[in-house]
Amino acid sequence: MSSEIMDAYWQAPPMARTMATAIFVTSISAYMGILPFSWFYFTEDRLFKLLPEIWRLATCFLISSKEFGIILDPYFVYQYLSQLETTNPKFARKADVLWYLLTVGSFIVLVNRTFLGGAFFLQGLITALTYTASQDQRGVKTNFYFFTVPAQLVPYCMILASLLMNPAAIPLQVSGILAAHLHDFLTRLWPEFGGGSSLLPTPGFLSYFVETPRVFRRDYGTAIRPPSQAPGSGSSTGASAGPVFPDSWRSRGSGHRLG
Repeated sequence: MSSEIMDAYWQAPPMARTMATAIFVTSISAYMGILPFSWFYFTEDRLFKLLPEIWRLATCFLISSKEFGIILDPYFVYQYLSQLETTNPKFARKADVLWYLLTVGSFIVLVNRTFLGGAFFLQGLITALTYTASQDQRGVKTNFYFFTVPAQLVPYCMILASLLMNPAAIPLQVSGILAAHLHDFLTRLWPEFGGGSSLLPTPGFLSYFVETPRVFRRDYGTAIRPPSQAPGSGSSTGASAGPVFPDSWRSRGSGHRLG
């Protein structure tokens, strides 16, 4: 049973899996007093000093809200980030998803530190992820807690829920929607309707952080992943374009008899 759970865990989208796990582990550790909150919050005086604590740009997104938020916040991050990582046509590469997290997160921090204050920004990022994931699901019905609503209304339902449970989080959530909308305008709306190119292109170097390494070291030898090929270019092994599993032998090309 435990091996099946671990197999399912490792088969999950890697970026969504990693971030949800980091939020859960960090939040549990902080609320139980294992790690101090002072290691994670964002403040400019810790960033702009002789030895800048640059990790705070990331750790300020790793603390969930209290109680049920320790479970729900990682769940929402996993749910919507995995949609961006696997099914959203706007993000063709994992580097695009990473660039989205960097740019949207930076805008959330900038807006909140300039106008609203605050030191932890996960609620804004969750709302941004929800907004972006729902833009390509217009007309689709989805569940939000015990209600069925149009998918594009889910981020606003989150704000409505905060009005009842945690009103202090509403400005942060609104900043998340603004950040996601700005990203959408710069990368999709302007190229489509303004006749220009993307104003926020993904830097090429980010691919090195998210691509699968070509060489794998194993206990019984070394495996080398072949270079990726452009769509429609064919395969040097004669593999078909169909799914690998369950008919995995179809991907081995034509057979040859020995002797």
